[in-house]
Amino acid sequence: MRIATFNVQNMRLRRRAGRGRLDGARDSDVDADMHPAAAALDDADRRLTARVIADLDADVVCLQEVFDRATLDHFHDRYLKRTGLPPYPHRICLPGNDGRGRDLAVLSRHPPADVASHAHLRPADLGIPVPEGQKPATPLFRRDCLMLRIGRLTLVLCHFKAPYPDADRAWAVRRMEAEGVRRLIARRFADPAAALWLIAGDLNEPATEPCGERAIAPIIGDFSVDLLARLPEAERWSFALPDLGITGRPDALLASPALGRAWPRARPRVLRAGMSREVMQFGGARLPGVGRHRPHASDHAALVVDFKGL
Repeated sequence: MRIATFNVQNMRLRRRAGRGRLDGARDSDVDADMHPAAAALDDADRRLTARVIADLDADVVCLQEVFDRATLDHFHDRYLKRTGLPPYPHRICLPGNDGRGRDLAVLSRHPPADVASHAHLRPADLGIPVPEGQKPATPLFRRDCLMLRIGRLTLVLCHFKAPYPDADRAWAVRRMEAEGVRRLIARRFADPAAALWLIAGDLNEPATEPCGERAIAPIIGDFSVDLLARLPEAERWSFALPDLGITGRPDALLASPALGRAWPRARPRVLRAGMSREVMQFGGARLPGVGRHRPHASDHAALVVDFKGL
């Protein structure tokens, strides 16, 4: 089974005059992306997003920043199908807690089971202390922790709090989210280390943490196997800040100890061919049509890993 994760950067379907149109891979806090001419590149962005996913050719694709199920279906039917990629008959996108609709989504060629959103949880529901300055009624997860089973494998999809505008407060929220994921896995499996599960998604870990300790500590170390650590260190990055010359690895594939042992040669690939040409840290070939800033598939690279025989 081949599993991929990809943050597709603000994919939203908008309808005007009865016609559907996807927002491009752009952010509202970047002036160049909000200029009136920027909208003209939206379709090109999404054709590149589809091309990356076609090149992944994964059995299951975990997506972040998809607005809703209608957006996912439109992207699948109008963009992915045109690449010649075999279809994904099973598609999931459940409402999360992001006020701008950046939800978790799944494309799968295999029927999912035991699909469970945890967007409704509060920290107290899992016995987790509330970070200073946060109201107890605030949701535990900034988006969601979406769990589902594909055959023998349980997937745990995440998109944690971004590390801004207040780095210290964001760290505390990510630590809470990581603890929540750990407790949900422990609640699902009597022996988490012996079960087959994979945490996939955007954990929003910055290049440097404000307090030195990693916010995602509860779900790394002995708890999981970081599959990206099987790559040379210089090849692990999946995100860049071109203006600052900084790369990071917010995107993650964390396997259970049992999954890591059973597939010791499962090494992820990082697909950066859809990233902007301004990301100078990547010296490989870009997809045709990628521009200096835009068009591009996303500001993130995609990750994919094979578990042969699973």
